[in-house]
Parts: sequence; C-alpha cells; structure tokens
Amino acid sequence: MKTPIHSQDDSQTSCLTGVVVAICNCPDADTASRLARGLVEARLAACVNQLPPVQSTYRWQGQIESADEHPLLIKTTLASYPKVQNWLADQHPYDLPEIIAVPVTAGLPAYLDWVTKEVAT
Repeated sequence: MKTPIHSQDDSQTSCLTGVVVAICNCPDADTASRLARGLVEARLAACVNQLPPVQSTYRWQGQIESADEHPLLIKTTLASYPKVQNWLADQHPYDLPEIIAVPVTAGLPAYLDWVTKEVAT
C-alpha cells in the first residue's frame, strides 16, 4: 500500500527553489546505505547524506520507546518528492517510516541547479 501524500494548498507549501530536503530515519547503517544508494541510482535524489546514529525517543503503540536510528538527508526536487516518498515507503523496513520534506528556500544557485539536473522528473 502506498503512503498518501498530505499537503496544504499551494500558497502554504510553495518552494521558491524547487528543491526539498527529505528526511528519513533508518534502523541501521546497512539499511541507510542501501536506501541512499538506491535513491541516487534511481535518480530520485541528487545526493543523500547518511548521518551518524542519533537517539530517537517516540511514542509507539502506547509505549514510550527509544532507539538508535541513522538519519538520511535526501536532496531532491519538489516535483520528484512524491516518487521519493513512495519509493522509500516501499523499500523501508519500518511499518511506519518517518518520511518528511522540508522546502529549501534559499541556497547556492549552482548547487540548486545541480540538484535539479541530477534528479529525473
């Protein structure tokens, strides 16, 4: 089952640069590496940063849990984000993976152009 994309109206979700950073936490380094490489190979992302483990604390099924997780910072375009979200939801081992996107409102123009050119739409 595909995870639906939730959005507000365009005036609240506009992204001036057309680039977003998607964030996704992974249970281990191997999963993070597999997902990062898969996103870039599929041209869904121009670049994926694999960050060192972080300690996450969250409520899950009525219990407070803590776990080490490996964050991914995924540079992609707003137009390609739905494909990124669906691909991650299909490939991720979690029942409910964190997959969110933050708009990039400014950045080095040459870098933003590079992201746009590297991501297939």
